[in-house]
Amino acid sequence: MSEKTEKNQKSEAPFKTAISQHVDEASYVRGYALTDLIGKVTFTEQIYLLLKGELPTKEQRTVLDAMLVACAEHRINVPSIVSARYAYSAGNTFNSAMAAGMLSIGDFHGGAIDNAAKMFIENVDKKEAEMVAMELKAAKKRAPGYGHKVYTTDPRSAKLFEVAKQNKLYGKYCKFAESLEAALEKTNGRKLCLNVDGAVAALLCELQIDYRFGKGFFALARCAGIAAHVLEEAQIASPFRTLVDEDVEYTGVKKRELKR
Repeated sequence: MSEKTEKNQKSEAPFKTAISQHVDEASYVRGYALTDLIGKVTFTEQIYLLLKGELPTKEQRTVLDAMLVACAEHRINVPSIVSARYAYSAGNTFNSAMAAGMLSIGDFHGGAIDNAAKMFIENVDKKEAEMVAMELKAAKKRAPGYGHKVYTTDPRSAKLFEVAKQNKLYGKYCKFAESLEAALEKTNGRKLCLNVDGAVAALLCELQIDYRFGKGFFALARCAGIAAHVLEEAQIASPFRTLVDEDVEYTGVKKRELKR
């Protein structure tokens, strides 16, 4: 090994980033001075810039904004909200309670976006939606991004695609997502609506944002709703939430004596 090569290897930085840097008492984000961005770009534009490295077009910003609004809040009785409120009621700090809510986001609550986007990417140019639906049924697998406990047709998905069409971002992934909705109903004999996770997944693909960001996107949007619920818990609820006995069914063994 030459002295020059050895010197280069020793000087290799343990971390590399193309996102931001601090130089001469100034912060830069993707090459832009942070002070130039403040007051001139929206938070949605800043998110896009951080993820993609460039500022979005007006159309991209509008669609991404709609996606964030659609996922920010839904209802109180979902895992991320219940967990956050319970955590705060136990005496944890505000941010700790928010973290508890964020940790409750999973494959069955807001976390199907990455799996749905991956499915769209892998199949959109290779298979018809009907074939994908039949393969999922044969494998006895759920279709990520489809089905909902409340909706037979998710109005959030319909509205997001309406916004996408208005901004010329309704492309092949959105079309495939809607085709798969129809194919799943035909294959399974019942309606499995394209839910908001599936719609967001298709739009992330249209925006060419890495599918692995899926759960991160939902967490980013829903943290606003979580924060609002934690604040409400702080303002109106008594400490230490607990279920009343009437809401709990004991299914273990009956009372018994310990004989020793």
